[in-house]
Amino acid sequence: MLYNLLYPLSSEVGIFNVFRYITFRSVWALVTALLITILVGPAFIRFLKRLKFGQVIHEDVEAHMQKAGTPTMGGLLMGFGVLVAVLLWADLTNVYIWLALLVFVGFGIVGLVDDWLKVVKKHNKGLSARAKFAGQVLVAGTAMFLLIEQPAFDTHLAFPFFKALYPDLGWFYLPFAVLVMVGASNGVNLTDGLDGLAIGPSIVAGACFAVFVYVAGHVEIAKYLRIAYVPGMGEVAVFCGALVGAGLGFLWYNAYPAQVFMGDVGSLSIGGSLGFVAVMSKNELILVIVGGLFVVETLSVILQVGYFKFTGGKRIFRMAPLHHHFELKGIPESKIITRFWILSILLALMALSTLKLR
Repeated sequence: MLYNLLYPLSSEVGIFNVFRYITFRSVWALVTALLITILVGPAFIRFLKRLKFGQVIHEDVEAHMQKAGTPTMGGLLMGFGVLVAVLLWADLTNVYIWLALLVFVGFGIVGLVDDWLKVVKKHNKGLSARAKFAGQVLVAGTAMFLLIEQPAFDTHLAFPFFKALYPDLGWFYLPFAVLVMVGASNGVNLTDGLDGLAIGPSIVAGACFAVFVYVAGHVEIAKYLRIAYVPGMGEVAVFCGALVGAGLGFLWYNAYPAQVFMGDVGSLSIGGSLGFVAVMSKNELILVIVGGLFVVETLSVILQVGYFKFTGGKRIFRMAPLHHHFELKGIPESKIITRFWILSILLALMALSTLKLR
């Protein structure tokens, strides 16, 4: 909004020329979302407590029982910060911004319904797995159909480390991209089991993809690095900046010991958005590296369930997702969180290094 209102006046007021720089607006989107979540946070947490929107604990980890009743649905706070920051600092004529917001809000609504059923309606399991999956596919499929219809976007799949391998998947790209988005969404959701565990790697991934989308939308840098150029994609860096800022502000209250949990409304919207940003910027497979922590957490659940059924009751891990396995081995929660954060930073650096290795 500020860009659309003030940049046209730059010919008369020179200082408004700074609004043409995506990096400037991305930084201020980050700062805006950060300040909103930190300043609004205390009142929002009190509001959740007053409504008795407390987390219900069902896990078999004794140490978690003391967390019962901690306010949840904190993802609404992040969502507010992201929306305000993006609407203020992004170029609202850019279609990719609106598609990113569609995914962010759409996945958030699916998570909100799930949280509402669990917390307010006291429906222990919330949405059924089938209903949640259907909601995610509906949002992802709608966004992808609109994205593929954009003239500047193509359905080629980029392979990191293999510059010449760039196959066109055609309409098969749509179900593939939907799978990426739904998988990323559920990956963040499964990782959200310890205080600050999911939001830390999400912040790192958001910052990493801010670089990727900026590069993908810059014709000269994209040409130099031999990566797919997507006109207008650089503007999505503003969305990524807002996501990082809101995540940092939320972490202020979600850090161990947490004062509020993000709930599915937060984890599903963040994961779905990261998956969509990866697809838009033609970094679908890089997401496996950037979000490697989410991938491992998801695989631990798949392996645990599969092995349990195949062997008739045996387990690979003491408990899945993987972070609970380490908890039951006696590793303190704060140490698990910190180590997972370190791993997510290392994975992001590895992903960024691929910019020169394609």
